[in-house]
Amino acid sequence: MSQQRTVRRADLIAGLSVAGLILPEAVAYAGIAGLAPQHAILAAIVGALVYAAIGRSRFAIVSPTSSSAAIMAASLGTLTADPAVKIALATITVALVGIAFLAASAARLGGLTGFVSRPVLRGFAFGLAITIILKQMPLVFGVSPQAGNVFELIAGLLSDFGAWNWTSIATGTTALLLLLALRRLPSVPGAFIVLAAGIAASILFDLPGHGVATVGLIDLSIALPTLPHIPYPMLTGLAELVIPLVLILLAESWGTMRALALSHGDRIEPNRELAALGAANLASALVQGLPVGAGFSAGAASEAAGTRTRAAGAIAAIGLALLMLAGVRLVAHLPQPVLAAVVIAALSHALNPQPIVRLWRLGRDQYVAIGAAIGVLALGVLNGMLLAILLSIAALVRRLASPQLVRLGRLGSSRNFVDLARHPEASAVPGVAIWRPAEPLFFANAEAVLALIADQQAADQTVTTVIVSLEESFDIDSSAADALIEFDARLRMNGARLLLARVRDRVRDLLTAAGAHDLAVRSSYSVDDAVASLPQSVVPMEAVDDPGS
Repeated sequence: MSQQRTVRRADLIAGLSVAGLILPEAVAYAGIAGLAPQHAILAAIVGALVYAAIGRSRFAIVSPTSSSAAIMAASLGTLTADPAVKIALATITVALVGIAFLAASAARLGGLTGFVSRPVLRGFAFGLAITIILKQMPLVFGVSPQAGNVFELIAGLLSDFGAWNWTSIATGTTALLLLLALRRLPSVPGAFIVLAAGIAASILFDLPGHGVATVGLIDLSIALPTLPHIPYPMLTGLAELVIPLVLILLAESWGTMRALALSHGDRIEPNRELAALGAANLASALVQGLPVGAGFSAGAASEAAGTRTRAAGAIAAIGLALLMLAGVRLVAHLPQPVLAAVVIAALSHALNPQPIVRLWRLGRDQYVAIGAAIGVLALGVLNGMLLAILLSIAALVRRLASPQLVRLGRLGSSRNFVDLARHPEASAVPGVAIWRPAEPLFFANAEAVLALIADQQAADQTVTTVIVSLEESFDIDSSAADALIEFDARLRMNGARLLLARVRDRVRDLLTAAGAHDLAVRSSYSVDDAVASLPQSVVPMEAVDDPGS
């Protein structure tokens, strides 16, 4: 019972802390999208509630995200300047995004998320954290530089140095230092305390009079979605908006969910998460909200606050709703540099480079992770993620297509065959070369791998039998089957014999269907069986004394 109270208390504190983050994020993202703050706040409330009921990630907080807000702004701005039409188009778009996610879930397309590797996620998370933090800097400095990617943003901030508002900078810096100090008190909802202190400071010291921007009064009245007359070309233009929105929300949400789940050994199911995102966006459309997804900053804040269960997301939504209902007039005085400080503090722990440094120590996939991080910084979230996925697939194809061979030998008198280069105590079978391709055979590498084996056999005239172990190939395509048949013919011309080992039934069936009945007969289930099948005139008796698998 005591443990349950501890969990509930942890979720309550985490939920309130996250609510203190969602508010400034929602206000900021509504401004990015060119809509009133209530469209983002209501979306955050219903999005977090619906996801908490359907989703499975305990850390994910489904609310408006900066990337989707930016896409909305860029696209809606080209379609109309009428505020009523813009809201209607945004509502239709969010509903279509929800339908697209539900359709993807019904079609069981969640498996496509497996193409995003862990190094990609680590680089993505690192680059995204830097991007979001840098995009808060204009609010802290009190300027509005014209910028595209983060490098242009940095250049714009430096060029506007003379216009920096030092009162705004002092306000944001003080708030950030206070947030970092309150982290030492995990039982205290630091974000809420800092927001309250920011409101008090704004009123007491007349911060707006010193040029510090504030949130302003937010209208939380909910009206039923209306549909003014919308020209048909505008409606068709929404299709071009829905696709990038779905992609960016999927990239950011799945990247956040999976990265946090991997850090804690949690399990999430992609198709269910797609359904949860779909339902959350449909709910957001009903309140005329923005598109919602599992943003990295909110998820990272939830993790840092010590969330134990999905209840923390629901508590965050309820806390945000109560805060707005009870203190909407007070929130109007909230300084925007304080909002920025809350976002920066939530993401500061995500700047730890250790996961990427570990890849350098392992000597694996470090360039993919770095590429993902740089891609997000230079190209934006969507293009950066697409680049990272392409890098991941390219690394996979390069590894599969590169011919790598291992020559096997018997380990002592056992039935085990191991890499001769790594195990000097193993011995080669006289007159027999046993090769194991390190990757599955398929159309891109089969000819190169088998040609390399043929060259090795031609260079060693003492080898009269070649055994190829296909243990890495659960199945092969027609190109690989043709390459094996041609390889068999080439060895026969050189006076050598081919045997196949560790051959799965699916591969045998394909060889038989391709007319290579003799080669299928010369296929064994183990390397030891293949060696034992050789005539004793080829293999000395002691080499076949111990048959088996």
